[in-house]
Amino acid sequence: MTSVKQFQVTFDCEEPVRVGRFWCEALGYVAPPPRGFATWEEADEALPPERRGEWFACADPTGVGPRLFFQRVPEGKVVKNRVHLDVRVGTGLVGAERLAALEAECTRLEALGATRGQLLLADEENESCQNMRDVEGNEFCLD
Repeated sequence: MTSVKQFQVTFDCEEPVRVGRFWCEALGYVAPPPRGFATWEEADEALPPERRGEWFACADPTGVGPRLFFQRVPEGKVVKNRVHLDVRVGTGLVGAERLAALEAECTRLEALGATRGQLLLADEENESCQNMRDVEGNEFCLD
């Protein structure tokens, strides 16, 4: 039996390039242009006008994290995501030190267009985390 070794996370969105570039900045990912093109803009220009900007992809430069793929869909976001990313910025931190790390990353991501959600404070079972939304309203957590 074969086991899966790699996977990608796919986002349905209105503006794939905008959302993809946000996640590149948020995660330190890179967006090499499609094979055969020097830039994303060059690849986009090669498409018929109605297909321009319909997808974007980026990857972890270390090759460890999953590839992210962004595709344009006609419908807008209506309800809460069924799957979301946890951006691990506070691993190993607790208390005030963890809250400071969450706050610093939240502030950085807000400058990129993210929206702050509810801060969930630590309890007996879980450490604190910060709910967020990306530039198109997709939920994610700073953990």
